[in-house]
Amino acid sequence: MAARSGGFQLLLLLLGLAARGPAAAAAAKMKVVEEPNSFGLNNPFLPQTSRLQPKRDPSPLSGPAHLFRLSGKCFSLVESTYKYELCPFHNVTQHEQTFRWNAYSGILGIWHEWEISNNTFRGMWMRDGDSCRSRSRQSKVELTCGKSNRLAHVSEPSTCVYALTFETPLVCHPHSLLVYPALPAALQHRWDQVEQDLADELITSQGYEKLLRALFEEAGYLKTPEDSDSVREGGAKALAFQTLENCSEAHRELWKEVRRLRSLLTQHGIPYAQAAETPPSEHGGPRTPTDGTAERLRGDPGRRGNTL
Repeated sequence: MAARSGGFQLLLLLLGLAARGPAAAAAAKMKVVEEPNSFGLNNPFLPQTSRLQPKRDPSPLSGPAHLFRLSGKCFSLVESTYKYELCPFHNVTQHEQTFRWNAYSGILGIWHEWEISNNTFRGMWMRDGDSCRSRSRQSKVELTCGKSNRLAHVSEPSTCVYALTFETPLVCHPHSLLVYPALPAALQHRWDQVEQDLADELITSQGYEKLLRALFEEAGYLKTPEDSDSVREGGAKALAFQTLENCSEAHRELWKEVRRLRSLLTQHGIPYAQAAETPPSEHGGPRTPTDGTAERLRGDPGRRGNTL
């Protein structure tokens, strides 16, 4: 009797689908697809070729020690069709939540330095993200008081510059983001001296600001201009080789250096292997030297024959 009842119910279901037409029948067979994977920078289970490639490593941990417990954790927020992921003291990434074969994933910034004003940590700067026109993407993370750790809001106030709001109970105390208590005792003493010199009119307000900045740089809260320039130059070099003309020009310069080194070896009577290589002007693009070529240019004593 139970078997007959089940068969009867199945027959009624099929008849009902047929009455509603082919669209309803197709809907009954539709498979529910789960949320697509985020091919992110911070997923340790993805192969290296599927991960986003950062331009550099994050800066060391710095700032209030009670915030260090956020390091190694990531917090996500989905807005519209994008999923944003903030990993404090590490990076910010963006992943397009669609099923297109070329869905966008990118790095919006890598941990760089603090923004400090009025003796307070005002925000975390994530710089040197993916290329955006002629510059790199960057993000500023503002820390605000909240009942739990969560990424609350993401916006793009200007092209390729992002603003994130991160809520955490770690900054609810009124002194939680003050700079002075976070400093080592030696730097606190130096700050005291700077304040005294300003009060005694031994330094100007401009000199006071410069001394404070130098103090914050020594503490690791801010990057020195040299450090920031080197990062920007590194990003510019990476962008420079995105055109064939720039790549060819660099190859011509390398070819000149190879000829100079060979001339020096010949001048000093040092044997080296030689091969019929095509100079840059005789082909459309550069060629990658083999490991053997690199060894010969270094003058590897184990390679003495004319086998190139």
